[in-house]
Amino acid sequence: MPKLDESLLSDLPPFSLLERSQIREILDHAVSRRYEEGTAIFREGHDADRFYLLLDGYLRVVRTTPGGDQIIVLHISPGQLFGIAPALQRDTYPATSIAAAESIALSWPVSLWSEFTSTYPGFATESYKTLGQRLGQIQETLTEMATQAVEKRVACALLRMVNQSGRKTAEGIEIAFPVTRQNISEMTGTTLHTVSRLLSAWQKDGIVQSTRKHIVVTDPHQLVLLSGMQG
Repeated sequence: MPKLDESLLSDLPPFSLLERSQIREILDHAVSRRYEEGTAIFREGHDADRFYLLLDGYLRVVRTTPGGDQIIVLHISPGQLFGIAPALQRDTYPATSIAAAESIALSWPVSLWSEFTSTYPGFATESYKTLGQRLGQIQETLTEMATQAVEKRVACALLRMVNQSGRKTAEGIEIAFPVTRQNISEMTGTTLHTVSRLLSAWQKDGIVQSTRKHIVVTDPHQLVLLSGMQG
């Protein structure tokens, strides 16, 4: 593998306080790998032997409920650490991580976690800040599933993906990674039929355009109103 340049990491929060020589040390321990869309990078409950940094692409984080259902609790964007089980004092992964699009990630042996957090300024504080934000997002998603009507849950899920990855197009704001109606049902704890019915109705109303694995929000303001998230 050709040597990765330090500039790849220098602007990312866990590494932004480091000298180039320190980033080089970290990169020299890293393994880079490409994952095809749909590939599981690691699975819930498996031994946490590595931790990761997403360089390119998007990931879905999936939890299994006690009843055996799959719930998508989170998406991860480029530049973020993931699989950081040691930060949770765990030796197994708490969720499954799946490439939502073709993705590239760096990884390190979990044995280096304590060395990185103690040696490199900002690595620990930024990593735990990321972890706190993630736990907050997961709690928000689970609370929505328990308390909100289906239409609001689906609208909130679409808005989260738009806020995380949205890019402007002539039609509106496009979600940057492939997303299916089944994915949305797994994000919202509802049925595929219900998601299809809502998206079809919203398409007729000019709020979204939904084709296979591809969603564009054409009326973001109306979607915010449907979500109940307006101030």
